[in-house]
Amino acid sequence: MSTIEWVFGIILAIFAIAIIIVVLLQEGHQKDLGTVTGGADTFFDKNQARSIDAFLARWTKVIAVGFFILAIVINVISFFSTKAG
Repeated sequence: MSTIEWVFGIILAIFAIAIIIVVLLQEGHQKDLGTVTGGADTFFDKNQARSIDAFLARWTKVIAVGFFILAIVINVISFFSTKAG
């Protein structure tokens, strides 16, 4: 494995851990069901939970796209490095 493959592999592992954390921090779709943080009790807490959940949902999409792009890049690099060598 080349150095660039190691670097992209480490970045891919970081993205994998980040997506796991972001998904676990999101609220469940059922009432008062939170995976890690629990349900919100008051009106203001519910609105704040929704905004935080929207923020986490957005970052889930960004990290997932980055994860898939990195996986494709690693496979392309690996394919061409084995063809050349």
